[in-house]
Amino acid sequence: MKYTPLLAALLLSQPATADEIWVTNEKDNTVSVIDIETMEVTHTYETGERPRGILFSHDYAVAYICASDSDAVQVMDPATGKILHDLPSGEDPETFALHPDNKHLYIANEDDAITTVVDVESRSVVAQINVGIEPEGMAVSPDGKIAITTSETTNMAHWIDTSTQELFANTLVDSRPRHAEFVKDGTEMWVSSEIGGTVSVFDVATQFEKAKFGFEIKGVHPDKIQPVGFELSAGDEFAFVALGPANHLAVVNAATYEVEDYILVGRRVWHMAFNADKSLLFTTNGVSGDVTVVDVADRKAIKTIQVGRFPWGAAFRPTN
Repeated sequence: MKYTPLLAALLLSQPATADEIWVTNEKDNTVSVIDIETMEVTHTYETGERPRGILFSHDYAVAYICASDSDAVQVMDPATGKILHDLPSGEDPETFALHPDNKHLYIANEDDAITTVVDVESRSVVAQINVGIEPEGMAVSPDGKIAITTSETTNMAHWIDTSTQELFANTLVDSRPRHAEFVKDGTEMWVSSEIGGTVSVFDVATQFEKAKFGFEIKGVHPDKIQPVGFELSAGDEFAFVALGPANHLAVVNAATYEVEDYILVGRRVWHMAFNADKSLLFTTNGVSGDVTVVDVADRKAIKTIQVGRFPWGAAFRPTN
């Protein structure tokens, strides 16, 4: 094709494709797709029943969605919103984590007290690992050697050797652990405890708890301060922690574990996802049915975006 000024003008006139935030809506059985540039919902795709956890393959070729009440992990084509197939997930998949090999999915099955490991290529179950009662949170270390499952009723983080698919440690946390993340290049593992109102910090090398912090918001009853999802800013400098029915995010210094600030967001904030450079944070607010956009540098909410009923999970997708 010959490159001409007319062709150049036509190419420049084509609308740029903006990056996206994908949000699962529990009560609508849908996923809302938010255009980050316009901060508007551009697509709504149907899913199975009660979608919760959502993540993308490492190459962003497919989206994985926990359709909890359909007892399935669904695989969606993000270009079309079409469900390609279901994976054998075990009963009531809540959340999951994808191994760095882009092949093995670790799934928390709340009703069965197991972690299911699925090979996404062969669509087969590799292992089912007995864990505590009501498993919820899932994480895989950056080097792929360790998987974590948190159990809400047993109040533990379960450490899994991914080479053998067996437990090698169990560590107590406070009541009703919900979310787990490896941070600081995999040297620390954090777990939020919803009813305990705390976040526990573990040294990965020893599995020992090295720190724990809680939250206090003026004018908010302590029973409403329930930490669930959290994400760390660029360079793992600050953690943003969703505090559930407290309707706030906490901003925590990840070096000192001290709470520096609180940000008012929507009602019953669950989870969140950053944009590409982590300058914006998008929170899912279940009761108010919307997403709050937070300016990370200013630590202020700058916009509210209406999505479906009871938004829960969030994931970033680059499109360029």
